[in-house]
Amino acid sequence: MTKIDIIQDVYEKLGIPKKDSARIVESVFELMKDSLAKGEKIKISGFGNFAVKEKKARRGRNPQTGEEISISARKVLTFKSSQVLRRALND
Repeated sequence: MTKIDIIQDVYEKLGIPKKDSARIVESVFELMKDSLAKGEKIKISGFGNFAVKEKKARRGRNPQTGEEISISARKVLTFKSSQVLRRALND
């Protein structure tokens, strides 16, 4: 599913103009992105939790050459699904 598919579904289910559906979807994603960039967690009841985690710098290895490389510190986005979502997926 793509962002365009989400906009189309909002348009069909709510019956609002496509332009407004697109603004709503874009606004939600922008709010989520801004919150995550600030280091805040996002908890959506019945869906799951999004959080940004810090990964430390570490040594790695190039699997093709075997050469040791340095992997820099970085932030990664994690998602943990809620039990409600997990049950829905497994039923």
